[in-house]
Amino acid sequence: MGIAGLILGILGAIGGWIPGLSFFAWLFALIGIVLSAIGRSRAKKEGQPTGTATAGLVLSIIGLVVALSGLLCVAVCVGGLASAGARL
Repeated sequence: MGIAGLILGILGAIGGWIPGLSFFAWLFALIGIVLSAIGRSRAKKEGQPTGTATAGLVLSIIGLVVALSGLLCVAVCVGGLASAGARL
């Protein structure tokens, strides 16, 4: 679970910076948060190292913030263009 969360966190963090992928990156990051949290919990119970799951959790949170801020910027730009076009 921790490795899957890490991979999805990386995809979310990188995809959040790419305009076309930011529409899907928030979903990758959200699933990465869930999988990393489950992996971290299981690793603690079993006495295993939690480094991979923790890294996945951090990257997923960063990816979620970046992707959602990218979506917000796109929404603001589209709204601004729509209101400017209405004035013409």
